Amino acid sequence: MTILIADDDADDRLFMERALRQSGYTHTIQFVEDGEELMEYLRHTGRYTKETAPWPNLLVLDLNMPRKNGFQALKEIKDDMELRRLPVVVMTTSSADEDVLKTYHLGVNSFVTKPFNFNRLVEMVIALKTYWLDTVKLP
Repeated sequence: MTILIADDDADDRLFMERALRQSGYTHTIQFVEDGEELMEYLRHTGRYTKETAPWPNLLVLDLNMPRKNGFQALKEIKDDMELRRLPVVVMTTSSADEDVLKTYHLGVNSFVTKPFNFNRLVEMVIALKTYWLDTVKLP
């Protein structure tokens, strides 16, 4: 099992990793820092190969990233016949209705707002992990 997290904020990446580990997740966690790097990871281009970039079981995607933002990356993923089967959870600081609507229009599987409290983040990660990795059957 691999979770891929696309987030440009180093603190957020660290908190997500800690929350995942505290939730009991023991599998692979991969990180990319922006939408361009995300697409290279998924397409095994640039510095990424099939050996260094295993296919993720779940993508956790931030919206506000440099070079290619989360909206652009999500559209590219869902427009690609090979990549569109990847479950994508947007996790962002935004709770704006227009962001929620736009991501669902683009094909996101879930939208959650990042909590500002670490304990709440752990609770959210447990729920995401339980649902996406333990409950549903993924392709």
